[in-house]
Amino acid sequence: MKRQFLLFIFITCAVVTNVQSANQSINGTYNILNYGADTLNVCTQAINNAIESAYRNGGGKVIIPAGRFRSGTIFLKDNIELHLSGGAILEASDDYSDFPLIPPTTYRSLKDAGGWSALIYAEKANHISITGKGTIDGKGKGRKGRVQGVAGDCNGRPRNILLISCKNVSVSGVTMLNSAIWNQHYLDCEDVTVTDIRVFNHANGNNDGIDIDGCRRFILSDSVIDSDDDGIVLKSTGIAPCADIVITNCIVSSFANAIKCGTESTGGFRNILISDCVVKPSRSEGERVIKSTPTGITAISLEVVDGGVMEGVTVNNILIEGTECPLYIRLANRGRKHISSAPIPPIGVMRNIQISNITAYGTGNFCSSITGIPERKIENIYLNNIRFVNKGGLAKGNFLTKELVEGVRHDMAKSMYPDKYWASFKDIIEDEKGYPQPTVWRNLPSYGLFIRNVETLELSNGTFTSKKPEPRNPIIAVNVDKLYLHQINAGQNSSSEVLLHKVPDIDADPSLKVRIEQ
Repeated sequence: MKRQFLLFIFITCAVVTNVQSANQSINGTYNILNYGADTLNVCTQAINNAIESAYRNGGGKVIIPAGRFRSGTIFLKDNIELHLSGGAILEASDDYSDFPLIPPTTYRSLKDAGGWSALIYAEKANHISITGKGTIDGKGKGRKGRVQGVAGDCNGRPRNILLISCKNVSVSGVTMLNSAIWNQHYLDCEDVTVTDIRVFNHANGNNDGIDIDGCRRFILSDSVIDSDDDGIVLKSTGIAPCADIVITNCIVSSFANAIKCGTESTGGFRNILISDCVVKPSRSEGERVIKSTPTGITAISLEVVDGGVMEGVTVNNILIEGTECPLYIRLANRGRKHISSAPIPPIGVMRNIQISNITAYGTGNFCSSITGIPERKIENIYLNNIRFVNKGGLAKGNFLTKELVEGVRHDMAKSMYPDKYWASFKDIIEDEKGYPQPTVWRNLPSYGLFIRNVETLELSNGTFTSKKPEPRNPIIAVNVDKLYLHQINAGQNSSSEVLLHKVPDIDADPSLKVRIEQ
């Protein structure tokens, strides 16, 4: 009888254990509700326990069901899919104690000063994904830096997603909102696919949409991004390059730069394809954190200013509405080190860039520009089928002066002097150590394209017009070794005369009006 009783107890315990295991893991899924999560309390521990349970079983799908769940830092691990069901909102806790600072990793970055902070974090994880139709809300509106202060531009504010040195990553379907700083930061990652995401990020300073930083083999596609700061950004804040990157079929809005490479360029950029995207004004109706123009500063920015090599970049089939400046390509020598112990980087290199099938209408008067510096010219720029239509309407002789902009050249919050322009290309300072952005120069003395310090540039099938009459030249080229201008249409409402200075080798259609200024 005693043996039968003990056997009964044993079987009962086994059944209960099996039922509990089944509740926690059904076909490899782990619902956070089964680990103590609820919609009333901070669920950090429950979510991390579900992830740990899945990880110990070789991986699985951790489900955040419909409902609003608050959390601190969630640590993803190998073979984990974090799935946000439709109606699920993963919301960042308001308490900094739920976001312990994570020490800098083996891979060093300009951005790691003082440590990292994020809502969703992983380091050196393999085969991880974030999926579903739910929402990640960083609750970043008005969030200040940590009381004790943290070095670096983030002040300890948490990102929504931070993945460092991870491989085989997939992010799809989710909506991301209101980060306290950058929304999603992929640093030194490989084989990443981000697709079908929605980002609306107008909560705080440094509110980028997505930062692809020193990553290899990265695809971003079929997404809508609307951000206060830069929209889609490729960076190299450490020694690794951004290489083999595809950005396609996206709609991007930004109060700053919609699609950008830079400013950080330590490891460089190689084999970048940006195609089939629309850039349009933001739909945000709130107060702008970035004190710039409501339509954005630039649509496409390619920048190398902290060393590194940019080569093999192709930009094709982009439609641009608004923005002050459609295209900004800049090689300069800010020379910022990515960590304090690193040597000062040498002047970078920019070469072999192809820009084609770009239409920009209703843009501002800043004028697109392609500029190197006297010590290092940009090499081999090819532009084909470019159509820029700017606002125009500047009054002849209403000139900017050095006195007007002295001391506010790099301050976007100050007046942009939208009705004034520089009288001559000789007034445009090199500013090779400054922050690279069209706001530094404001309205250039040309309205279509300003080219300076370039080795070889070919432009074919280019149209530059203004909605209202323009006193400026459509194209100005200064210190360009070889310049090819073919099938250029300009001056429907404005000047059609191209101005050249120090351009020893020019190949242009005979019908093009060209003036050479000594």
